[in-house]
Amino acid sequence: MERGWLHGEGFLLCLLLHLLLQGSLLSTGRGDTFAINCSGFEQQGVDPAAFQAAFDRKAFLPVTNYSIPVRVNISFTLSAILEVRWYSPFMRWNPEECGGIRKLSIATENLWLPDIFIKELITVDETLTGLMAYVSSEGKVRYDKPMKVITICSLDIFYFPFDEQNCTFTFNSFIYTVENMVLGMEKKVQEISNISQKLIQSKGEWALLGIHQSTMKTIVGANQYDQLVFHVAIRRKPRLYVINLLVPSSFLVAIDALSFYLPAESENRAPFKMTLLLGYNVFLLMMNDLLPDTGTPLINVYFTLCLSLMVLSLLETIFITYLLHLATTQPPPMPPWLHSLLLHCTSPMKCCPTAPRKGNKDLGLTPTHLPGLKEPVEFVGKVPGPQEAESNGCPGSARICQEDAAQKQHLVSLWIQFSRMMDTLLFRLYLFFMATSIITVIVLWNT
Repeated sequence: MERGWLHGEGFLLCLLLHLLLQGSLLSTGRGDTFAINCSGFEQQGVDPAAFQAAFDRKAFLPVTNYSIPVRVNISFTLSAILEVRWYSPFMRWNPEECGGIRKLSIATENLWLPDIFIKELITVDETLTGLMAYVSSEGKVRYDKPMKVITICSLDIFYFPFDEQNCTFTFNSFIYTVENMVLGMEKKVQEISNISQKLIQSKGEWALLGIHQSTMKTIVGANQYDQLVFHVAIRRKPRLYVINLLVPSSFLVAIDALSFYLPAESENRAPFKMTLLLGYNVFLLMMNDLLPDTGTPLINVYFTLCLSLMVLSLLETIFITYLLHLATTQPPPMPPWLHSLLLHCTSPMKCCPTAPRKGNKDLGLTPTHLPGLKEPVEFVGKVPGPQEAESNGCPGSARICQEDAAQKQHLVSLWIQFSRMMDTLLFRLYLFFMATSIITVIVLWNT
């Protein structure tokens, strides 16, 4: 199948259209008046002159009574051949008088052909010329021809690659009205559907769900035309797109979520997330050809959310790194509303996906691991005593120095708890997004 069929407004379909046009004439033409004289066929073969009278009538309807319309029975099978059958009262002979010949092949240029066409067709019929038709002794004509049909089909790709499409094929005559030609079914629609499913079950990326049929009439001016409409329901096989699109994307998002187990103060966390983000963008560029050209399917929304989460995670990591660096130098005061939020939230120590660390238990952060510091900071995790305060050159009393150090230590502890809370919330958002995505894929695949 061509790519234009998969995602565009045009719909390319190689189908085996068995157009069975069979007349149900009950006229005097069935008498011996129009029987072909085939004497001598058994010794000298078929004489073309015996059929010349019938060939001369190819420009007219094969009827003897114009008050009775030709009945055209149509059926089709999704594959690659168009088959046409109809009855001609001028192409009958007695097999017993013709050496037992019951079927002949005759060039279609010598026969009348019904002008059945597909209304949704958007290309010119490129059927090969010089094809043959089979004519039986009873006057039934069968015409087979290979046919590639490109039709208009409005595709709803919102649920791509789990989408189902319903395309219609409308058969009608371009010239003959209901007074001259009526359309009918040669086979039951269930039989047509079963045969089609057997033929295309291993071809292409579409699975045939079923075929339904309806008959309607259309009025153009004062003329009324008979129409036979087939509704073909198909569903895309999603395995190719799940393996090439959804699975790699899910792996990259899962690795990005696991990166929260890297310590927030580690210098490797931000570069790691940047590498993942760059790799995800390269993946989207490489897989762009598999995505629909038009519309906004659900999978595009999924990719956008994945990319947004990875960008948000990188920004959060940059902010946390800056915050921890600021906390080791001059921690800013925490706003009251943010302090209240920390008090009402669950302790980040119990749910934050950070790697276990040894060090100060009050702050959960080893001074030597704080960004921008290569030597331990004494005030973090330890309040200086009176003698240490005096030795450090504190001009005031030892109590004031101790209070300042304790307040600074408390601010550092609060900002570190806030950074862990942000990590925890974003990590849980990742888990919720991945769980929702997996459930959505399972539901869409099974419905």
